[in-house]
Amino acid sequence: MSKIKGKAWKFGDNINTDDIIPAVCLVTTDEKELAGHCFESFMPGFSSQVKHGDVIVAGRNFGCGSSREHAPKAIKGLGVSCVIAKSFARIFYRNAINIGLPIIECPPICDETDEGDIVEIEFGTGVAKNVRTEKEYRFPAYPEFLRELISAGGLMKYSSLRK
Repeated sequence: MSKIKGKAWKFGDNINTDDIIPAVCLVTTDEKELAGHCFESFMPGFSSQVKHGDVIVAGRNFGCGSSREHAPKAIKGLGVSCVIAKSFARIFYRNAINIGLPIIECPPICDETDEGDIVEIEFGTGVAKNVRTEKEYRFPAYPEFLRELISAGGLMKYSSLRK
């Protein structure tokens, strides 16, 4: 995992885990099953519109609420390649990395990206680009071990490869 490119889907501030995946869907941990319900009460039809490789661009405090891993699993199950936000709830941040969902904090690109824009992200160099505006933004680059962890599919899979 080094570079991704996808269509941006815009969300605002304080998107909580119940917005991402309703509590009634927590009877499974299967990413594909969860994906079918991702954002269904917040943005009906989202799961049928998003395409593999698309990117979520959001405001502050994305993933606030409960500490369940179901929320990042639902997003990953949709095939979303990355979530970019101004900030993340700490537990969501950890859960996303642990299950292998790339996320970055980069406030300027969040303000200057419209829904439907194409975004390119280079994790190793810490550069995100809005293709429409041709503007580049910096974020802390992922170290090699973190790129390997994401490529492996998350912490548990990465750990089993390291044995």
